[in-house]
Order: sequence, then structure tokens, then C-alpha cells
Amino acid sequence: MNIKILLPNMVFAQLTQVISLVAETPQGSFGILPQRLDCVTPLVPGILTYQTSLQDSHYIAVDQGILVKTADQVIVSVRRAIRGSSLEELQQAVKQEFLKLDQEQQALRSVLAKLETGFLKQFSALSRQ
Repeated sequence: MNIKILLPNMVFAQLTQVISLVAETPQGSFGILPQRLDCVTPLVPGILTYQTSLQDSHYIAVDQGILVKTADQVIVSVRRAIRGSSLEELQQAVKQEFLKLDQEQQALRSVLAKLETGFLKQFSALSRQ
């Protein structure tokens, strides 16, 4: 199978000669082999596990999205993805990414709070006139 993993702004990965794929869906783990019928399924945040013809397992942490299988092509479209050679390495990468996102979200909340405060002060000044 050929797998293409798409992010909103780029192609994250193009994988060839994949013999099996396991993804996380709202109903649980979902396995795909090359002869499986075509399908579409939503994905939940989890680990995408695939095996190449060398029988090596590879891991990609993905956010929520959708998986579409047609013939021997699988397209996975997700918000975010992080690749790791082992589950331990992937866990560390995900923790660092979430820490970075938390810091960015806190900065964004701070800016939004300042904008709201400024807007409310100007609005109250207008209503007094």
C-alpha cells in the first residue's frame, strides 16, 4: 500500500510498500491490509502504526482527522503529526509538542484578555458620554 499523511499546510509523509496499518478510531483500533475493501473512517488522537515490507514497525502520533482507503492508496488527513522511531521517543516528542502548544495558548489567552479589557474600557467610556 501507499500511504500519504496530510497536514493542513503540507504533506507530512509519503510511505510506500506498507504491508499493514493500524489506526485509532472512535470505535477502537482499526487495521488495514492491502486487500481490504475501500473505506472512510474518522480518526481520534492516537498512534498510527505501520509495517513496511521489512517487517519493521514504525510509529506516528496523529491528532484527530480522517482516513480514506481506495484500492492500494491510503490518505490520512490530520491536524498534527509527529514521527518517532520508538514509542518512548514518540512519547517524549508528544510531551514537548504539547508543552509548546500550552505555552502558545497561554500567550494567546493573555493577549485576548488585554484586548477584551481595552475594548470594555473604551466601550464604557463611550456609554458615559
